[in-house]
Amino acid sequence: MTVDTIAPRRHRVVIIGSGFGGLFAAKHLKRADVDVTLIAKTTHHLFQPLLYQVATGILSVGEIAPATRIILRKQRNAEVLLGDVVGVDLKNKTVTSKLLDWERVTPFDSLIVAAGAQQSYFGNDHFEAFAPGMKTVDDALELRGRILGAFEAAEVTTSEAERKRRLTFVVVGAGPTGVEVVGQIAELADRTLKGAFRTIDPTQARVILVEAAPAVLPPMGPKLGLKAQRRLEKMGVEVKLNTMVTDVDYLGLTVKEGGQDGEDTRIEAAVKVWSAGVQASPLGKQIAEQSDGTEVDRAGRVVVEPDLTVKGHPNVFVIGDLMSVPGVPGMAQGAIQGAVYATKQIKNELKGSAAPADRKPFKYLNKGSMATVSRFNAVAQIGKVEFGGFLAWLAWLGLHLYYLVGSRNRIVAVYSWFITFLGRGRSQLAITERWVFARRALEQSRDQSAQKSIG
Repeated sequence: MTVDTIAPRRHRVVIIGSGFGGLFAAKHLKRADVDVTLIAKTTHHLFQPLLYQVATGILSVGEIAPATRIILRKQRNAEVLLGDVVGVDLKNKTVTSKLLDWERVTPFDSLIVAAGAQQSYFGNDHFEAFAPGMKTVDDALELRGRILGAFEAAEVTTSEAERKRRLTFVVVGAGPTGVEVVGQIAELADRTLKGAFRTIDPTQARVILVEAAPAVLPPMGPKLGLKAQRRLEKMGVEVKLNTMVTDVDYLGLTVKEGGQDGEDTRIEAAVKVWSAGVQASPLGKQIAEQSDGTEVDRAGRVVVEPDLTVKGHPNVFVIGDLMSVPGVPGMAQGAIQGAVYATKQIKNELKGSAAPADRKPFKYLNKGSMATVSRFNAVAQIGKVEFGGFLAWLAWLGLHLYYLVGSRNRIVAVYSWFITFLGRGRSQLAITERWVFARRALEQSRDQSAQKSIG
């Protein structure tokens, strides 16, 4: 009589999300004795800090959103699944994802949740239809269509009031994304499109930056914020601080200048861009509710333990924009360092060198923050050193090139930057009406499906 021997099953690590946190976690488990399953609702790894360059015609989608499956194809212990994660069962250690009408349940031994965050409209979700955010490839392509389409519409209309509205661009939120977007819209109008129209003068476009706080780039401090503000104003951007948005519609937006006690002012604008806040993935709340007393903050981020886990579940890590850790900003560096830390704990436990109770707390190393304002001009904060101008711009270029995935993407990005910043051209100015109206069509389709299901 023979007895079949059963090979021991390897430790199963499931990663939710293909952003910086999810991708780096998968890569750092390449040589570990584990089976990795990465589940994401998009097929690509998105380099989110450069989305605004897709929206303003500098880079193509391919340069900042390579296919996750291709990135990991040589990593034999990793598989990639496309699907929207709709449920996490901490007790039974399973993740449920859905793609079209197919549902899949994936078991795990260790779980790394890097589901990220989405744009927050602070309870005014109806603003989204008129003021898209800057979180996805779809957002960037839609905004490119809206921005360039506004110039095209201004060229055709015979109404002076409508022409002014079409040539008014408003960016809400003066954080790094808002500053970068508004700066590139101004340069697009002043340099790239100059002389390209016959009825309108693109250089006369009105570009406005609206911020509820009293300063530009609040997280980077008053010195750098003032540098950025002065540069934007020199470019012709109107900077409205202490200004709250109270309503947004198709024709424009209403703002309250001077804080809560200020007067309402109407700004007629065809293009509105929202970069004022973020809201964590709803998976954070779902996970917290299943743990032993874990809470979420106002933005829906999980208040994790010192080792980035949730209470009572030492093998469930929450990283990136979904984790709430004092002093750790919602930036790529925080996600990457969280991924490296979480995978290190998993590998140590497998080796038997460290039990969960003996883990050293996660420590974030602040490598600084940067934001471009215009060509040849940026602001940077590295440790206690703050500087701006051309040197900061070069540092920004080097850092972003380093983190772009793929040598080809780096080469193409350098070429595109060369054309854009040394010359006047931009290689990605094509738009289609589907990019602009796809959101509306999807909403109508969903409404019709909902009505049919009710009926």
